[in-house]
Amino acid sequence: MDNNYTESDAFRAVFLEYYPGVRRKLIAMVKNEAAAEDLAQEVFLRLYRNPPDDPRVIGAWLHRVLTRLAYDHTDKLVRQRKLQEKQERYFDREKTWESGEETLVRSEDRERMTELLGELPERDRQALLLRYSGYSYAEIAEEIRVNPPRVGSLLSRAADKLRKRAAGRSNGMEL
Repeated sequence: MDNNYTESDAFRAVFLEYYPGVRRKLIAMVKNEAAAEDLAQEVFLRLYRNPPDDPRVIGAWLHRVLTRLAYDHTDKLVRQRKLQEKQERYFDREKTWESGEETLVRSEDRERMTELLGELPERDRQALLLRYSGYSYAEIAEEIRVNPPRVGSLLSRAADKLRKRAAGRSNGMEL
């Protein structure tokens, strides 16, 4: 029992000597006083449970443990922040999801547009598809092999044809 008492006294002396420095370093590293207090307690708990063999290296040992704990704490916070951002992106995306009805209407519109485009001459269809895919007039001219100045009028006429076909269908000509 006498031996236990001296180990306890030795630990208390080390704690009183090193705790302020360990706490100060942890505050500087994690930038949060409450978290630094918790980590400092963990450092000394590890010292109590598994002290270094050579008491002369306690300072270096404590520094190594506190540094590792601070980095682990920071990594954990980064992982939590990334997870939270990922969840927020997911829920933001979920809010913008369409209802089943909206999806069906959009799908039907796409099908109808595909049918209407299919009825256009190949060059008109290709020109419209390229334009709505983000191609420039120069790129469209190169793809469909026309002079660049003709692209604007070609697109305008193709769009008119498409509108007329769509209007013809919606007026009951074809259901």
